Amino acid sequence: MGLDRKPVSTPAFWEGLYAEGQDGWELGEPAPGLVAWLSAGGRFGVTTDDARPRVAVPGCGRGHDVRLLARQGYRAVGFDFAAAAVAEARGLTSAEGVGATFEQRDVFTLGRDHREAFDGVWEYTCFCAIDPARRDEYVRTVASILRPGGWLLACFFPLRAVGAGPPFAVSRAEVRRRIAGRFRVERAQPPLRSARGRQGREWLVFARRT
Repeated sequence: MGLDRKPVSTPAFWEGLYAEGQDGWELGEPAPGLVAWLSAGGRFGVTTDDARPRVAVPGCGRGHDVRLLARQGYRAVGFDFAAAAVAEARGLTSAEGVGATFEQRDVFTLGRDHREAFDGVWEYTCFCAIDPARRDEYVRTVASILRPGGWLLACFFPLRAVGAGPPFAVSRAEVRRRIAGRFRVERAQPPLRSARGRQGREWLVFARRT
């Protein structure tokens, strides 16, 4: 299993955390870094003639970020391993009357039927949750679902780990190394806002698929 000290590559692991209320990553609201980026005028560019860019959110959990993107006018699609998370995301979406959609699936399989289907990807707390040995595979998958010239907005967390993981620690140097050759970094900086307890532990990257 390599660095994967817990069975994070199985749906049962995540279903168990939801069932036991051990979803400590849950913010109950959209990620502050994404909210701040959008509020400051950040946008995912359109890579087709469609006026409404399509944005994917892998590891979306209960879908707070997906619904935010949908309210901003994007065709937002959330993907998550855990059926419980997807069910709750759909329930919240229905209650709010938001036009977001969700799929329950292994994010590593997205390239099979979503190849070059998205204008943008928002990444937050998925990269740090997967087996670290699969990070290159994950980057390849993300690149594969983006159209040529599509945008990746990623808030990498945690720069400093507080336990064995998940979340598994990530460094700025690792981020640059892993996305090199598939993405051209346009901006990289700390997010304008972070969730409580995450200040100084996040790194926001805006990059274009090459």
